[in-house]
Amino acid sequence: METPQISIVAPLYNESESFPLLIQRINALMDQSELSIEVVLIDDGSKDDTALKIRQLALTDSRYHGVFLSRNHGHQLALTAGISLARGSEALFVIDGDLQDPPELLPEFYKLLKEGNDVVFAVRKKRKEGIVKRTGYHVFYRLLRSISYVEIPLDSGDFALISRRVVDVMNKMPEESRYLRGMRSWIGFNQVGYEYERDERVAGESKYSFKQLFQLAYNGIFNFSEFPIKFMSRVGVFAITLSLIYFLIVVAKKLFFAQVIEGFTALLFVIILFSGVQLLALGIIGEYVLRIFFQSKNRPLFIVKEEIVNREYI
Repeated sequence: METPQISIVAPLYNESESFPLLIQRINALMDQSELSIEVVLIDDGSKDDTALKIRQLALTDSRYHGVFLSRNHGHQLALTAGISLARGSEALFVIDGDLQDPPELLPEFYKLLKEGNDVVFAVRKKRKEGIVKRTGYHVFYRLLRSISYVEIPLDSGDFALISRRVVDVMNKMPEESRYLRGMRSWIGFNQVGYEYERDERVAGESKYSFKQLFQLAYNGIFNFSEFPIKFMSRVGVFAITLSLIYFLIVVAKKLFFAQVIEGFTALLFVIILFSGVQLLALGIIGEYVLRIFFQSKNRPLFIVKEEIVNREYI
């Protein structure tokens, strides 16, 4: 099979219910397109029959490339595996398997790519999650934008068309705690947004728990911002200033009013203030140390159990 122009990359975890419709829509897209397209489906250690369906499809349709990870590595690492193994010579089209990212937008993205853009990222102008998630996403993206040293687009996820030269750079970036949309922005080149209305999941439930969402948010903040460390310096200066003011008040009352502040309350205030500042500082430093610790192990980011490429096992 000739080298495809475009690789569609979709990580899947327990997406058995949405799988048939995903393949139906991707097939319709490929049948209508003049582009040479391969589809890289990554099974991220699914517990249902998602892996079986990927295997059957890859063995019967040479356009599909099946990648099976040894366990559940998480969305960002599964996506990393797909990006590293995709062969598209022009670009990679990254989507989610739940069809919240419509594959039918590929022609529109490709037009923008041919106009000289290296990354065409989707901007969610309307979300259909619950009010808590919508509010959380809205606040987080704006917080990250305000504190990051990289200009990370607002309301933009991993859904994007990425040129081959940007993909090659991403594949050379070895960080373990990955925030792919931040890495994509850090690389630079010409990047443009495309607004779309994000659909609801076609079936099943979101595989991102609140714990995983917070972990992704931490990766975004600690990998692309100096703010946490600088924030602790400012908190330290504030605490010292507050303590000096309190000390001067005590001295003034002693010298000019012959009063001395006594008792347990003042001592408790000082202890709680400084203890809290120290614990917060240790927690923030610990986040950086933890990332250094995991990175220093130099373990592979993911382990591929097997691949099916052009109907052949690897």
